[in-house]
Amino acid sequence: MAAEILINIRPNETRVAYIESGSLMDLKIEKRSSPTLVGTIHRGIITRVLPGMQAAFVDIGLDKAAFLYVGDIMTDESKGFFNDGEDDENEQPPENDNFRPSREIKTPIQDLIKEGQQLMVQVAKDPLGTKGARITTHISLPGRGIVYMPFIKHVGISRKIEDEKEKERLKKIIQKINPIGGVIVRTASEGASEESLRADIDYLDRLGKEIQKNFEKKKTAGIVHSELDVELRALRDLMSENVTTVWVDEAEAYKRVQKFVTQLMPKYKQNIIFYEEKKPLFDLYDIDLEISRAVERKVWLKSGGYIVIDEAEALVVIDVNTGKYVGKKDLEDTILKTNLEAVKEVAHQLRVRNAGGIIIIDFIDMEKEVHREQVLQALTDELKKDRSRTNVMSMSELGLVEMTRKRTRPSIVKTLCEPCSYCEGKGYIKRKNTIANEIFRDIEREVGLVENKKKSLIIHCHGSIVDWIYQEESETLEYLEKKFGHSVAFKIEPSYHLEQYEIFD
Repeated sequence: MAAEILINIRPNETRVAYIESGSLMDLKIEKRSSPTLVGTIHRGIITRVLPGMQAAFVDIGLDKAAFLYVGDIMTDESKGFFNDGEDDENEQPPENDNFRPSREIKTPIQDLIKEGQQLMVQVAKDPLGTKGARITTHISLPGRGIVYMPFIKHVGISRKIEDEKEKERLKKIIQKINPIGGVIVRTASEGASEESLRADIDYLDRLGKEIQKNFEKKKTAGIVHSELDVELRALRDLMSENVTTVWVDEAEAYKRVQKFVTQLMPKYKQNIIFYEEKKPLFDLYDIDLEISRAVERKVWLKSGGYIVIDEAEALVVIDVNTGKYVGKKDLEDTILKTNLEAVKEVAHQLRVRNAGGIIIIDFIDMEKEVHREQVLQALTDELKKDRSRTNVMSMSELGLVEMTRKRTRPSIVKTLCEPCSYCEGKGYIKRKNTIANEIFRDIEREVGLVENKKKSLIIHCHGSIVDWIYQEESETLEYLEKKFGHSVAFKIEPSYHLEQYEIFD
């Protein structure tokens, strides 16, 4: 399918969109103030080992300590691990999993590392919410055609290369080159020559040695190797024969992209075009409209149905509803069509939002087993377009689907939005009558605590609450004043939160 890459660069942020057949398939937004750390390599100092969690906190020079799991620690066993490339190892673009040996490592973490020890570590996941960055000691260096692992012996071929003859050819080339470190051949290397693979390996091997030198020179916790800028990472990972045009709307970035492509993939040099039109680049495909939809809780379907997406720290819940769609034949047909339409939108929203972690999709209940299987298969097929790793479980009789999607960086909601300053991220506030009743109960408590038996109380609160009490709860207020022999007055505080109040005697 014909594809385009749009690179929109401004002083405060860079946005990269991957368009396929006119539809947005992938979106990356990186703010200058908070660039992604995924792929960066650091000198880390272990500050605390947690045997109960089989993990450790590591100072890597950031405000918040990074998190290292026992399975992410390289051992002598994992260094010697070798694979013949016929398994289904994932290729390793920087936003995907860093390589971890499939052989289980059973050594307790307290026997592998200790407090104060210094390690070379790589960020596998950006800090998310209250969690620090997740790191690994399995260092991997992504290139155009391969991912190179300088400290481990491993050979793997991308599962996306389906031709068995081509897999065998690539495996023989890597074995002939016999690199010092491990190699995973990426999809971009399909059909590549021995010379290009050797050049890629040689470059990344030199880079690995340079990183080692930088690590040895650095005596404190901090970064020793940075990843490429987001626009260059996107080209390295997304550029293919399908991409007919790469639009860049900023002059200096255009020169930088041209130089990068000329050095790394010269056959695509003519595909780089400087966008000079007055119309904003992203308006070519209404991408800003897509971004607006991607931060909304409710997303409408063309039929009139809709999906509701709620995102927690490590959980995304998606609810499918028929909405305005009433169908044409019968109820079961209406439900099936709504669910099938929702499948495409759900898969699309997961990609655009970069939503990850555990995902629960609540499809509308279907009575027929064949319909449940049809929807589940459609979801599986749609998720094949996703570059992030997904894993779909079976559908329950209630229409619930459990799945996971690999997440290494914050979602678009976390990137572009912040918790509501008024409801503090809860998504709701108390009703006025609830707050009024809380005030009444506190008045009763206050009267019982007043020793000098003053006959008046002053309630400082929001004006909306005062209006509600006088209009809707005047009977209750009079009851309390008569029962306890106290007068109650209100003072409006415009700066108070709706739920905030104080009682003074």
